[in-house]
Amino acid sequence: MNLFAVGVNHTTADVELREQLAFSADQADQVLAVLRDELPGVREAALLSTCNRTELYCLVDGPIPDFSDWLARARRMPSQRLRDVVYQYRDEQALEHMMRVAGGLDSLVLGEPQILGQMREAYARAHEAGLLNSDLGRVFQDVFSVAKRIRTETGIGANPVSVAYAAVSFARHIFSDLKKSRALLVGAGEMIQLVARHLHEQQVREIVIANRTLDRASELAAEVAGRAIGLEELPVALEHADIVISCTASPLPVLGKGTVERALKRRRHRPMFMVDIAVPRDIEPEVGKLDDVYLYTVDHLQEAIEENVRARQEAAREAGELIREAVHRHRRSRREQRAAGVLRDYRQQRVVLADQELERALSQLRNGADPEDVLRRFKHNLVNKWLHQPSVSLRRMAAEGRVEDLRTARELLLGGEPDQT
Repeated sequence: MNLFAVGVNHTTADVELREQLAFSADQADQVLAVLRDELPGVREAALLSTCNRTELYCLVDGPIPDFSDWLARARRMPSQRLRDVVYQYRDEQALEHMMRVAGGLDSLVLGEPQILGQMREAYARAHEAGLLNSDLGRVFQDVFSVAKRIRTETGIGANPVSVAYAAVSFARHIFSDLKKSRALLVGAGEMIQLVARHLHEQQVREIVIANRTLDRASELAAEVAGRAIGLEELPVALEHADIVISCTASPLPVLGKGTVERALKRRRHRPMFMVDIAVPRDIEPEVGKLDDVYLYTVDHLQEAIEENVRARQEAAREAGELIREAVHRHRRSRREQRAAGVLRDYRQQRVVLADQELERALSQLRNGADPEDVLRRFKHNLVNKWLHQPSVSLRRMAAEGRVEDLRTARELLLGGEPDQT
């Protein structure tokens, strides 16, 4: 079917090169608008671009284009730089690759769910650009169908495999409804940013960001509809926090046992869930001995993550089987489509012969011929005409000793009835 999947990802190109090859939504629209002019053999295409991959999915008629050269020109860099990092899959391998990508099996974090949404966006952009019609559209629908089965029938996304997500998942075990909980995040680095986004997705009632630099805290708070405070306000904020997650670069603890103990008294000992993912630690270990405090460190999370990685790897094997089954169904469907063309031509040929005999019979009836005789001749002539070409071919097969072809012909003409001769 001349389906191609071409691109680079986190396994073939470093982050610097991936950044240079990334396309924003507007850039992707511009590239798609001129893609067929630059690659004349491309009939349908879609472009996926994320922080970890840039891939082109397309159907090609005629000679195979130089995709590396096109990608280099699109990003204005020497084509030689891409020769060793661009991978290219064709037909069923391309289909399998697309399914693995959509299912999160080819991601930096195994099983991450965002890629499916990103692929759907790529599909929508290509459709709007007029570059995606029925053939590639059906391929994408097969891909999305398998990805949905992977998410629902395997545990690929059930177990967190990042420290940030694991921390939020632990919180869900303590508080059944995070929408009623208030969260206090200490720090504003990359890890806390991820935690804040996960909590925001869970619709936590309130997110407070405490940081030494208020500007950085304010930027993150604005992103997650939260509130920023300085570290000096921690004691007061702690009184209202159900969830406390800390990750700073401080060489000394920023939360001591005394501070937490006083906050618990003002909270009337309502439970407090605390996660310290900093190294060195931000929360004094003695805090974990306090009643009504559930304190976890990065080591606790790492143990859970390692177990979850093993669970996801098992789920990935199950997902791989789903993909193999889907590719097999796709292969069978494509083969059946070839038969549809033969059946169409055969039916058209039979209709032409039938129309000829029908017109002859109607003419005879108009001239006063006996209707019964006309119908008998119509039947005789039509059967003879329908059998003429098969008879010639069967006799030739028999004369040439083509036994297997004769068996196939019997199956086609008689539906597999046993040989009576």
